[in-house]
Amino acid sequence: MSSHQSPIKEIEWIGSTVIARVSGDIDLNRSPQFQHGLLELLDRKPRRIVVNLAEVRYMDSSGIASLVKLLSRTRKAGLNLRLAALNDQPRKAFEITLLDTAFEIFSTEKEALA
Repeated sequence: MSSHQSPIKEIEWIGSTVIARVSGDIDLNRSPQFQHGLLELLDRKPRRIVVNLAEVRYMDSSGIASLVKLLSRTRKAGLNLRLAALNDQPRKAFEITLLDTAFEIFSTEKEALA
């Protein structure tokens, strides 16, 4: 997989909610595309953003920083951001940094959409 491919593999709208399904490792090489893709979602004016991380096995601090930036922007815009289906390593990274308390994290995409 090329480091230039966007980690966001699929975008789906359900009403005023946009779902971004992410795939592959999010590291220093891929986080610029990841962040760009996430911030582009804001231009589409959703009321809620769900980021499905079910296919992400590894996320370093640059990937987490991309999500923190998105969280900041969504809060400023009065939008709702939810993360879904975190695997072990990304979940542990959020817990260690205490960001699991800052984000709304759900076990499944279906739960995040409820």
